[in-house]
Amino acid sequence: MPAVDTISDFHCVTTWSVLNVRWVGVRLKDVLVASEPTTEARFIIAHCEQGYTTNLPIEDANRNDVLLAYGTGSGFLEPEHGFPLRLVVPHRYAWKSAKWVRGIELTAEDRPGFWEARGYHNEGDPWKEERYSER
Repeated sequence: MPAVDTISDFHCVTTWSVLNVRWVGVRLKDVLVASEPTTEARFIIAHCEQGYTTNLPIEDANRNDVLLAYGTGSGFLEPEHGFPLRLVVPHRYAWKSAKWVRGIELTAEDRPGFWEARGYHNEGDPWKEERYSER
């Protein structure tokens, strides 16, 4: 897969942000196209270390700025930042940018991930301040 180098902001649900982070990786949409998903695939579930998961609609996963990152501007990801592979979803709060990705599942139905099942908002849009669910 072709490597891409992007610059994006990183927003934590606890109200801090890091601006202009350089990420290096592959576009998730390129991986999804190569997997030849069926038309029923409407969501992705990222599976990570220790059972952590997070969910995204396929439309979000197919954006040009959503990466499976293996590096930053300073080199390969450090273990504490998600080595060997991190999902980067700049237009969502950081819990959607899951560390230590081990697999991507395509599903027809949405399933809440680790934090979404514990009361975090399903979308997590920082511009709308979607931190916690209204459930």
